[in-house]
Amino acid sequence: MEIVEYRDIADTAQTQAYLAACEWSAGRYLAKLVRTNTLDEELGEGARIFFLMDGSSVVSFATLSKQDAIRDEALSPWIGFVFTDRRYRGHRYSRRLIDHALNIAREAGYPAVYLTTGETGLYEKYGFVYRENRIDIWGEDSRIYVYSL
Repeated sequence: MEIVEYRDIADTAQTQAYLAACEWSAGRYLAKLVRTNTLDEELGEGARIFFLMDGSSVVSFATLSKQDAIRDEALSPWIGFVFTDRRYRGHRYSRRLIDHALNIAREAGYPAVYLTTGETGLYEKYGFVYRENRIDIWGEDSRIYVYSL
């Protein structure tokens, strides 16, 4: 398995199609951002999408960006859109993408990385610490986690 960045994929048709057909609505939203060229507008300049690939099959994807569903310039960067395909769940493949994004943030000199989710007990096992709840851009109560680098 290999981690590839969306901007480095020569033919993005397959990954775009995967996102567009994703069972998770946030994956389909990410597909829309890519399709409409509004990724940087919505997630901040330089937003990055990472895919864990098993040959030509998408295993997992995640983003690293300046903003996410909680809009607060004091909190940045964010790991978001973390998803693992149903066929690959149970092996912590998303951890590889999370670790990859954390390493990129660390190399860029960030002191911490944030993540927002409605899940409880999922990201703590990866070293994230609950910080607080806030209302996100869709009006939903969302948990904010932080990972100190």
